[in-house]
Amino acid sequence: QVQLQESGPGLVKPSQTLSLTCTVSGVSITTGYYYWSWIRLSQGKGLEWMGAIAYDGSTGYSPSLKSRTSISRDTSKNQLTLQLSSVTPEDTAVYACAGVREETRVEIATRFLGKFGYDSWGQGTLVAVSS
Repeated sequence: QVQLQESGPGLVKPSQTLSLTCTVSGVSITTGYYYWSWIRLSQGKGLEWMGAIAYDGSTGYSPSLKSRTSISRDTSKNQLTLQLSSVTPEDTAVYACAGVREETRVEIATRFLGKFGYDSWGQGTLVAVSS
């Protein structure tokens, strides 16, 4: 059973960088054709796909967030990391990681932008941006 758990600070100040970790258990994040996304839910924008990292380390991002978002991984810890820079109060949201195993390699942004069908989800973590 694949399980995901987000962790990180619940409060970030404006202009700072938001950093969250997703710890995956039950499967190696490098297992073939697994894709791991970061998604957020906010009052203003609803459900929003931010980006993803693939089993081979390749990444893809939402065009609207690409300039501020970075997703990386630590394979030794089986963890994913999200960094969102220059945050504003509009970035206040519940942030969650999710995973899915595809049948073959996919183009990340094309496959995941605006789509939310995943096999496994973390419980999500609330991050508020406030001074």
